[in-house]
Amino acid sequence: MTILPAPDTLACQPNLHVELALLLALATLWGASYSFIRIGVETIPPLTFIAGRTLIAGAILLAVIRWRGLSLPRDPALWRRFLVQACLNSVLPFTLIAWAEQTVDAGTAVILNATTPIFAFLLTLLFTRHEPLSIRKAVGVLAGLGGTVLIIGVGAVDGIGSDLLAQGAIVLATLCYAGAAIFGRVFKGQDPVMPAAGALLCGAALLLPVSLAVDRPWTLAPSWDSLLALVALSVFSTALAFVLYFRLVQTLGSVPTTAQAYLRVPIGVGIGALLLGEALEPNMLAGCAAVVIGVAAMSIPARRRG
Repeated sequence: MTILPAPDTLACQPNLHVELALLLALATLWGASYSFIRIGVETIPPLTFIAGRTLIAGAILLAVIRWRGLSLPRDPALWRRFLVQACLNSVLPFTLIAWAEQTVDAGTAVILNATTPIFAFLLTLLFTRHEPLSIRKAVGVLAGLGGTVLIIGVGAVDGIGSDLLAQGAIVLATLCYAGAAIFGRVFKGQDPVMPAAGALLCGAALLLPVSLAVDRPWTLAPSWDSLLALVALSVFSTALAFVLYFRLVQTLGSVPTTAQAYLRVPIGVGIGALLLGEALEPNMLAGCAAVVIGVAAMSIPARRRG
């Protein structure tokens, strides 16, 4: 957590290389979350699993805040914003994806979730217009999505439509993520750990009572694999990832930050090739190139003419 600078340094022009490295780190952390969720929901109901995720991650960030000698804000208006952010970025999408991953295969889930930049681009274009949009960004959005389909395999698209309810849940979660990236700009100027902790704690406060009433967690018998997946998901793919996320929304902007949805795919392919010896097909290499071009077009600002 200490790698993140204080808010006053964020006011300076961000180092683009650092921001892109953090974007890559965020994509890696959230890319791993699919596997953690898949393992976790095998023996823990989705609602309880996500309630535990938000509670553990929120508690970790609260401890970090206290360790740094800081305290959570007390402004009621700010906590209302935390609550909105929690609904958009954790309560609804986390629960929807965890429920859907019980039946939806990984390839289809990744493709559907990779539409986040498209929704962010359209919402910004049609409603908020809070950051400049260009043809270059639009091309980047489409190139990234096309690259994702190539990497996973065109055959994965055939699975779209086979389980409309679960796949619709993933699309709705994706729309929530896009809205969260846009709404997150209201926390500009704050230490990124504050909205991250506030949103997660609000999410836990909403989910825990429902989990207790519906799943009765004390009656469950989760496996050690599911418990370890929950801990890894909470510490790395939630607590640390949320701090990076709010930092990037402030420095790169809403649409570029959603570009990490595309980066997750080549990262997963690369991990499989290095650790599992999986072959890299020509379509995968072409897809990785398209993703890199798309993310660059969305994230790297155009040079200003003299």
